[in-house]
Amino acid sequence: MKAVILAGGFGSRMSEETTVRPKPMVEIGDRPILWHIMKNYAAYGIRDFVICLGYKGHMIKQFFADYHLLVEDLCCDLGSHTTRVISNRAEPWQVTLVETGEATQTGGRLKRVRDHVGEATFCMTYGDGVCDVNINQLVEFHRQQNVLATVTAVQPPGRFGYFNLPGNRTTIERFREKPQGDGAWVNGGFFVLEPGVFDYIEDDLTRWEIEPLETLAAQGQLAAFRHPGFWQCMDHLRDKIDLDRLWAEGQAPWKVW
Repeated sequence: MKAVILAGGFGSRMSEETTVRPKPMVEIGDRPILWHIMKNYAAYGIRDFVICLGYKGHMIKQFFADYHLLVEDLCCDLGSHTTRVISNRAEPWQVTLVETGEATQTGGRLKRVRDHVGEATFCMTYGDGVCDVNINQLVEFHRQQNVLATVTAVQPPGRFGYFNLPGNRTTIERFREKPQGDGAWVNGGFFVLEPGVFDYIEDDLTRWEIEPLETLAAQGQLAAFRHPGFWQCMDHLRDKIDLDRLWAEGQAPWKVW
């Protein structure tokens, strides 16, 4: 099975980082968040990736082109100008990197890689969110629903603490720091899709989250896999800081490998 990852957006809400690199290349620990997402899929046996490039896509290409230099031990023969890999630590992934246009919307990016996906069921997610969803269970759920698309439904953590202050009382009855959302389920990415979804995407200007998903839902072709566990989108600098902290403390829930 293949996994398509949308990695071409501008990431304007993280301008502190994204003025110099695409958001999927922003690092958690010492690896880009894109790498973390791919490691998660690979833990469930999905190692064939199609990356949809756009803004500063050349930096993602360079990362994978030089990946052996990053992770392997090398023997450099300066006399013969040759370099030999002498370890075997690189992941056994196949990574297809496709330029899908800098201004292309999410649906348009997906449609542009149709030929690389083929005619089989495939996964798709965004290049800026990590999750501890069980991909095998997600795929099995999708197959059982007999629909064209399944989305992982998540409840994002609240941004602020809250407390109960009933009536005219001045003492707090109950306090909770950053509760789990407000009860609403939202699009957490980590889709499982059938090739038929491409027919719901018109052109480069189509946003996957608007016309295609709304139409699929209206036709009863969109299922939701409820995931009450960990999910975090790296939307702002504070999100990166939180993810960095979890990784540094060895408490990253998405690290299932």
